[in-house]
Amino acid sequence: MESMQSFFPAAAALLGYLLGSLSFGVIISRIMGLKDPRTFGSKNPGATNVLRSGHKGAAVATLLLDAGKGWLAVMLIRWYGKPYGLEDGTLAMVGLAAFVGHLYPVFFRFAGGKGVATALGVLTGISPILGLATGATWLIMAYFFRYSSLAALTAALFAPVYYVMGDGVAWYMSKGVLLSVSTMSLLLLYRHADNIGRLARGTEPRLGKKGKS
Repeated sequence: MESMQSFFPAAAALLGYLLGSLSFGVIISRIMGLKDPRTFGSKNPGATNVLRSGHKGAAVATLLLDAGKGWLAVMLIRWYGKPYGLEDGTLAMVGLAAFVGHLYPVFFRFAGGKGVATALGVLTGISPILGLATGATWLIMAYFFRYSSLAALTAALFAPVYYVMGDGVAWYMSKGVLLSVSTMSLLLLYRHADNIGRLARGTEPRLGKKGKS
């Protein structure tokens, strides 16, 4: 019985990682006959770099599917986890696993994206209000400053704060969820290290700018 209790969370985390490992920027670009997003611009297989190909439809599809896989990983635990003893701790672990899968996808030689859309999907699965607040922060920063990376960095910094201000003030705050959200934020900052340097030098490309071949 004890072994089964440890098996289900581990299996759920593995499935979350595998789901996160589906790099939709690469998959959609192949289906649509576009250049591999890992070969131009930031060489990141995410929606922002796919947009630099000039195909807005591919970028939107990438954004929705990358976010959707993070959301789905969390929601599967919400929908079906309770009979197997999978509560908030497992939910947080699975969401983090899906996010890590996007960063280091086993199906694409561990070369993945920066995780902004997937993180937003995970946050929305954890709490729609948390996802809305974080997404709104990204949109506001992107609209006024036209830098996807700056918007992502700002949203990443505020996500744990929003969680504490929202669910965190309640007695039922999950420390596991807070740890998961904080870890995703730190990984987002780490994955944007090059962008931080370019922002400081004033060489970071703005949203909508096509990448060079």
